[in-house]
Amino acid sequence: MHYAELLKARDELTGPGGAFEIVEAEVLGRRIRTFRNAPPTVRDVWLSTVQFADRPYLVYGDERLSYAEAHARVNTVAAWLAAQGVKPGDRVAIAMRNYPEWMLIYWACVACGIAVVGMNAWWTSAEMAYALADSAPKMLFLDAERLERLHAMPDRDPAMQVVGVRLPAAADGVIPWSDVIAGGGAMPETAVDPDADACIFYTSGTTGHPKGAQLTHRGCVSNLYNMLYAATSSALATQRATGVAPPAQAPVPVTLITTPLFHVTANNCGAYATTAVGGTMVLMYRWDAGEALRLIVRERVTGMSGVPVMARELINHPDFATSDTSSLTSLAGGGAQVPPDLVEKIEARVATARPGTGYGMTETCGIITSVAADFFVDKPDSAGPAMPTFEAKCVDDDGNTVPPGAVGELWVKGSSVIKGYINRPEATAASITDGWLHTGDIARIDADGFIFIVDRKKDMVLRGGENVYCAEVEAIVYRHAAVAECCVFGVPDERLGEEVGIAVVLKAGTTLADTELRDHCAALIARHKVPRHVWFLDDPLPRNASGKFLKRELRDRLSPAVAA
Repeated sequence: MHYAELLKARDELTGPGGAFEIVEAEVLGRRIRTFRNAPPTVRDVWLSTVQFADRPYLVYGDERLSYAEAHARVNTVAAWLAAQGVKPGDRVAIAMRNYPEWMLIYWACVACGIAVVGMNAWWTSAEMAYALADSAPKMLFLDAERLERLHAMPDRDPAMQVVGVRLPAAADGVIPWSDVIAGGGAMPETAVDPDADACIFYTSGTTGHPKGAQLTHRGCVSNLYNMLYAATSSALATQRATGVAPPAQAPVPVTLITTPLFHVTANNCGAYATTAVGGTMVLMYRWDAGEALRLIVRERVTGMSGVPVMARELINHPDFATSDTSSLTSLAGGGAQVPPDLVEKIEARVATARPGTGYGMTETCGIITSVAADFFVDKPDSAGPAMPTFEAKCVDDDGNTVPPGAVGELWVKGSSVIKGYINRPEATAASITDGWLHTGDIARIDADGFIFIVDRKKDMVLRGGENVYCAEVEAIVYRHAAVAECCVFGVPDERLGEEVGIAVVLKAGTTLADTELRDHCAALIARHKVPRHVWFLDDPLPRNASGKFLKRELRDRLSPAVAA
């Protein structure tokens, strides 16, 4: 592929006078790259979409909302929040499935300078209780499943108002959603600070508790513009390299949102990019490849936002070959590395769609890199080049930059890097050095500027796009009275990339079944963190000279038994 054309497109688009011109700015004491022409806040992004009034915006089952209807509803929610005394700088938590209300509440909050706390819908009552105590929201919007978990909490802030969405019946102490949207109202006039928190998204913690990452308005808008730039630069470079002009009028995107909106993959990437250009978001109650295929056909979906395993299950579905998927123009994967074979399969089996991926983190408000179409097909094991707002480098264990092409931990710096972690100054200092975010991923950068992720430095399992920190699971397992030693590690899994595995040594004279261990874990942590593969060993776990368990040795010794 003609990578020179990609570099030319980058220089043209990000240089002086370009549509995505990059400038340096002093932000929160850091000198960083940012877009000159980007709107300052997420409020500005949302308000700009009023121009799409007649277009369909949110689709959920048989429910449909146009942009005009969504704006009216968002204005009503914003006015109601103001009447309840929720002010700019306050926090509002959302704990529910991907219902249309999730997005309506989100836009209402960020448009008023209120930070949204995205609650992981898989959390147990204990995990929810921790995040609520940590983030201290003034209000919590939740659905019936999360209401049950809230009732199971022994202690919660009595001052926090609770709003129930799609509840089957009225509940004591819970404000019904119908009350929120009953009165109408106008969007409050509010000045929003670009460096204020737009949302707090939680990432699994290495010490047993999740960390609340502070995603600012500037960071979220920068991620949106990085995504718009990625699509524009790739199309421009491809046109110049092949001589084939794109369609005179690109189709308005219809995006199937398949992953939870409390993650940057669905929210900051899927929802933002679709909304900003007046596209339609098709929401799913839960992932099911057959249902996804039916929605693609029915809604004429142009692109799907999800983790790689979803694209694999979609094209492997028995009905795929006989379904009309000609509306698809892209089939992308994020939240985990897209295996090279999947890139080839998408290219071969989906006549109208091109493969694509974005590598990123909660801590970068979304993508760090992006690659698609011919550039991805040519380098299917790459995550793509860094986006314009990022400086990127690979460093050794002492933080020294390694030579070009050499392997080291990837560090990035730019306007999309989070402000920090709420209430965790030590974690912030450990993760961000002079504005450089330590990604925890081992990578190399080739001569074309493409980044290749080769390993993970962090002690975690990446299960279907969800980070599961080994220390968090181990801490829960150690709470069982029969456990003497345990070690958690990733087990290769064809569907999810990795599954959670654990090696356990029991105390003398005790017994424990794998089902009992899983039940113990399931009562304390979210289901996706519960070990799927359990090995009980008679001998002590292997250790190195400093006494640390040899996770890689255990994984290499035990994992093949799963494949067999």
